[in-house]
Amino acid sequence: MTRSSFLRYECSKCGQAYSADELQTICKDSNCGRPLLAKYDLVKAKATLNLQSLKNRDASLWRYEEVLLVDQDDSVTLGEGFTPLLETRNLGVAAGFDSSTGPTIFVKDESANPTGSFKARGLCMAISVIHKLGGDHAALPTAGNAGAAAAAYSARAGIKCHVAMPSDTPQAMMDEVKAYGADLYTVDGLIGDAAIVIKKGVAKHNWIDLSTLKEPYRLEGKKTMGYELWEQLDGNLPQHILYPTGGGTGLIGMWKAFQELSEMGLIVGPLPKMHAVQSTGCAPIVDAFNGQAQRSTPWKNAATIAPGIRIPTPFADDLILSALRESNGSAIAVTDDEILAAMKIVSSSEGIDVCPEGAATFAALSHLRKDGAISEDDNVVLFNTGTGLKHPELR
Repeated sequence: MTRSSFLRYECSKCGQAYSADELQTICKDSNCGRPLLAKYDLVKAKATLNLQSLKNRDASLWRYEEVLLVDQDDSVTLGEGFTPLLETRNLGVAAGFDSSTGPTIFVKDESANPTGSFKARGLCMAISVIHKLGGDHAALPTAGNAGAAAAAYSARAGIKCHVAMPSDTPQAMMDEVKAYGADLYTVDGLIGDAAIVIKKGVAKHNWIDLSTLKEPYRLEGKKTMGYELWEQLDGNLPQHILYPTGGGTGLIGMWKAFQELSEMGLIVGPLPKMHAVQSTGCAPIVDAFNGQAQRSTPWKNAATIAPGIRIPTPFADDLILSALRESNGSAIAVTDDEILAAMKIVSSSEGIDVCPEGAATFAALSHLRKDGAISEDDNVVLFNTGTGLKHPELR
C-alpha cells in the first residue's frame, strides 16, 4: 500500500520547484543556493494519518509514511525512531523549580536509535532515497554521530560511504565509522575543513553529498521527532522544546512537522516555543538571535566538549532563526563546565546517560528558570540527542 503523499521539493527561499524523481542538493539558481524542502499533499495525508490509525503501526519512524519521502516498503531501516519520552521526577527541582508545582519535564531520549543517536533518523531517510534512485556512493563531513549513522545505513543498503571528520573527534565515533566499512578521512581542524575533503571527492568522483541541509532528505527523517512528540503526548504538544543546535536539522525539522500537523488540523492549541541551545565556545545562532540578525556570522576559534554543537557556520542559519522567532522561542549558550555538571546530574538523578549535547539542554533549563521564561505549570521537553557512552573522555 502506498501511503506517501510526497509531491516535490521547493527552495526554502525562492520557491523554485524540483523533481521528486531525481537526486537533489540545493537550489540551482545562482542567485539563491538555499536549502530545498519537501512538499506533500497534506489533504491526502490527512485521510489516513491520525492518532487512531497509528495505533497498530510499526514502532519506528516509518509509521508516519504519509509525510515521508518514500514508503516503508522502500525504506533502508534498522528500526529507527519511536524513542522513549521519559517523564522525569527530579530534573525540575535540580533546575530550581518548586518540587510540588513545577513544570513537567520530559526527556526525549534519542540514544535508543540505531548507532546511538538521533542522526539515524536523517541518514536512514537519505540513504533510502539514494538507494531507491540508484545512487551508489554517499559522502558527508561530520562531527561524529552523523558519520556513524551514514556508514551504518550505507552498509545496510550496499552503498559505499565516505566520511570526513576532525581528528579530535571522540575515538569511539571514528572506530564506529570504520566498523561499518566506510572510508574515513580525518582532518586537523573543524567540520568546515572536513567539508572541503568531501567537496573535492564529490567533484572528482561524483559522490552524493549529504552535508547538513545541502540535501533535502535528512530533514524529513529528523522531523519525525516532532510527530512522535505529538503522538506520545496524545495529540498535544509541550509549551517548550530545548534542543542542542549545531547544524539545526532537528530543530528545523520539528518546526516543519508542527506546521504540517497544523495544516492538517491535527494540533489543538499553540505550537511549542523552540529554544536553541549552544555552547559559549561556539554560539553563532545565539549571537545572531540576540542581535536580531537574519544570518549568523562565522564563529572564530570554535571550541567545546560537545562536538555536535561545534558548528561555527551552520548552512541553514536563516531557517533556524526563523523557527526560533516564529515560535517565540530563544537561543541560549551554556558553558562547558555547566555541560559537564549537567551530564552528572541527569545521569545520577534519572538514570539517563546523556551525551554532552543533551546535557546542554538541562543546563539551559536552569537559565530559562532564572529568566522566568518557563512557567511552573508548563510542559517542557529536553532532547538527549545521543548516548553518553561514546564520550568516555568526559567521565
